[in-house]
Amino acid sequence: MQSHRQDEYRADNVFWVPTEARWQTLQDHAKQPTIGKLIDEAMVAIERDYPRLKGILPKDFGRPALDKHRLGELIDVIGTIGLGDAENRSKDILGRVYEYFHTQFASAEGKNGGQFYTPRCVVRVLVEMLAPYKGRVYDPCCGSAGMFVQSEKFVEEHGGRIGDIAVYGQESNSTTRRLAMMNLAIRGIEGDLGPEHADTFRRDLHKDLKADYVLANPPFNDSDWHRSDEDMRWKYGLPPKGNANFAWVQHFIHHLSPSGFAGFVLANGSMSSNQSGEGEIRKAIIDADLVDCMVALPGQLFYSTQIPVCLWFLTRSKTDGKRRHRKGETLFIDAHKLGTLIDRVHRELTDADIARIADTYHSWRGDRSGTRESSDSEDSRLPLQKYADIAGFCKSAKTAEIAEHGYVLTPGRYVGAEEVEDDAEPFAEKMQRLVSELNSQFAESAKLEAAIGNNLKGLGFGSG
Repeated sequence: MQSHRQDEYRADNVFWVPTEARWQTLQDHAKQPTIGKLIDEAMVAIERDYPRLKGILPKDFGRPALDKHRLGELIDVIGTIGLGDAENRSKDILGRVYEYFHTQFASAEGKNGGQFYTPRCVVRVLVEMLAPYKGRVYDPCCGSAGMFVQSEKFVEEHGGRIGDIAVYGQESNSTTRRLAMMNLAIRGIEGDLGPEHADTFRRDLHKDLKADYVLANPPFNDSDWHRSDEDMRWKYGLPPKGNANFAWVQHFIHHLSPSGFAGFVLANGSMSSNQSGEGEIRKAIIDADLVDCMVALPGQLFYSTQIPVCLWFLTRSKTDGKRRHRKGETLFIDAHKLGTLIDRVHRELTDADIARIADTYHSWRGDRSGTRESSDSEDSRLPLQKYADIAGFCKSAKTAEIAEHGYVLTPGRYVGAEEVEDDAEPFAEKMQRLVSELNSQFAESAKLEAAIGNNLKGLGFGSG
């Protein structure tokens, strides 16, 4: 009977937890001195039923040095946390709890938190813009696999099936890779992260892969990376040893299919740096007409850095026949003024911010048959506005114009200043009116000062 139910759960990509590993079983034995051993056995049971998790889960709760009384108390405390009633509880509640603790841990870790966690709102911008409905999704520095999770959510929320995309990834940090494996497993996502952790530049685990979508958040300005000068990936120029930004960019391009799209996060310096040949590499990529869109994001989005970052979108298919031809054009979006502070040092992009950025991109591309999905209803479709440049926010620029700017890709150079509403009042008349209002305010101030002085004299204060 249990085996039958287990098959039903797995058929719907729901994570099945064996009876001996369920929370209620552990909580019933929380006061026993053997609780550490029972947790270890629970981990073994999960790995038994999910062979791809073998060797991934921690199994050291039974070690003598761990206070079993405190461990039992912790289980009891966690057991009191409500996860919503049965009627409104999301089927992905385990995944959402996992994501919540990822967020909190990243916040507590500060800079180190950025090693495995990309803020959800940033991932959503990438996913909403790339719209990976079907095909191969690749992240060669996948961290805790947030890009894959959001891609699967996108497919499901837009009427597709969770199996419509195949995910491929790689992670160099062994602990972070374990987080990724668990993140995928509890959501029922099948992913190929290679047989082990490995450095993408030293050993590409998916050497022959040509991906339909590349989503990534590589380490910013990484100076500690391995470079082989004869690497076939350096088609657009040899990246400097002191900065891996354009090594990552060329790695993404190398793995794109003929109709593929890439969206990734980089430090703002990548848009304008001319150090160590980076400007020449960027020029070669622009001249090859690979840069589809550049987005400048606000600062304070990341736990690992307070500096603002940018999003690059590359494509080989500006003339694929399925959308408006944008050959020789690049869209620039300046979103640095968007976002809302959620605490003193962290900012988030709202749903409206994300929709504004993504809709601008899709209307410029002329895809999605001129419509976008509404977040209000699964069946509702809203028309995309016809694309138009908006001063201070977006601009479609031709390659010749980018060349005039020295092949710098900073959106602020192209979008210009935000237009201020013109009240049509001639300057001379406006100046005369404002000076008159100012003189009137000065006169009113003098009258109030005199009145206050007289009142003080009446009370016996002030000079006689």
